Amino acid sequence: MTSVQHSTQPQSVDIAIVGGAMAGATLALGLAKLSASLTRPLRIALIEAHVADSHHPGFDARSIAIAHGSIFELSRLGIWSQLKHLGTPIENIHVSDRGHFGMTELNAKPLGLDALGQVVELAKVGSVLFAELAKTSVQVYCPAKVTHLYTQQDGHLLSLDNGTQLHCQLLVAADGANSVVRQHLQQPTEQVDFEQTAIVANVTTDKPHQYWAYERFTQTGPLALLPMQSVVSVPTAQSRFSLVWALPPAQAEQLKQADKATFLAALQQAFGNRVGQFVDVGQRVSYPLTLSYMPRPIYHRCVFVGNAAQTLHPIAGQGFNLGLRDVVGLLNVIEKAYAATGSELDLGSSDIVHQYLASRQTDRDSTLRNIEFLVRGFSNQYWPLVAGRNLGLRLLSWLPPLKRPVAQTAMGWR
Repeated sequence: MTSVQHSTQPQSVDIAIVGGAMAGATLALGLAKLSASLTRPLRIALIEAHVADSHHPGFDARSIAIAHGSIFELSRLGIWSQLKHLGTPIENIHVSDRGHFGMTELNAKPLGLDALGQVVELAKVGSVLFAELAKTSVQVYCPAKVTHLYTQQDGHLLSLDNGTQLHCQLLVAADGANSVVRQHLQQPTEQVDFEQTAIVANVTTDKPHQYWAYERFTQTGPLALLPMQSVVSVPTAQSRFSLVWALPPAQAEQLKQADKATFLAALQQAFGNRVGQFVDVGQRVSYPLTLSYMPRPIYHRCVFVGNAAQTLHPIAGQGFNLGLRDVVGLLNVIEKAYAATGSELDLGSSDIVHQYLASRQTDRDSTLRNIEFLVRGFSNQYWPLVAGRNLGLRLLSWLPPLKRPVAQTAMGWR
């Protein structure tokens, strides 16, 4: 990572990435790795508005599940070896429909795997990724914000709030759901409001989690628990989970503000006793649950990745995993283009941008459809739907061969 001083003269780079959270930082590291194999190294700039700590909106107190397929890609990029120590394996997933007979399990061992995925705490990931960026030639502008964006025939001219100007062939928007790049370029999004709010918190139970994750569908929406690493302050007989609980907005606000005992009692009532008793809860945060996506996540010499391109409901934990596939798709397109044309490649050309769009369309469309189907199907109390989804869950338990394609999808394998 190059320490950058502000300048009044535009600096020319091949690629400028706006947004340095999970997707943007991973892309920058992947491009740096690719650059090392080229006859002319890539000039890469990463612009990030916040320092990578627990106050960063992309590296906050939440935890995410990194699917097995995503770990494979992160390993291929040389990144997972630096994050592995932060991971808690998911060896089994229990899925159930509260108040009904439907339930099933997904297990790693029958698939010949040690784990279906890993849970990491975002607050710890940010510092690791930026430490890795410091070992590369990526020019990192942080903290810095894009104040003006001028689209030109041969690229984009970016003005930053520290006085720096950058000219890039290809602009990559990785700046989240409220993408500044998307706003500057006035690009449309489609949005589905599920009329749910998620409460996110770390909770403690009085039993070891044994590396189980849980997805429980309730009348208010899905309730997910992800196993987390133990900490010194938690007795060894207890365990920590990352909680994501979807509720009607008014109920979510009420429980967010409730005292600890009231919250834990409501959580116990909603989830049951499968993980033991809930004995503690940390800071509670909430956010509205929507499905937001760009119909075409590209523009003139610009591509959108991760949450800037689409923001998912957390029902299946696919947000980062889909965003990582955006990153990998772009890296593959650029690598193949260099192999075909050599070092004089124009990275912002229409061919590159449209090849990226084509590479992502099938996976992206099917994931968006599946997420909306799951949310609507499992948040609906219409009895034919209830019967159908519970029968489906039971069939997975009764007919183990049916689990493999479901598990492969959950693990991010396409």
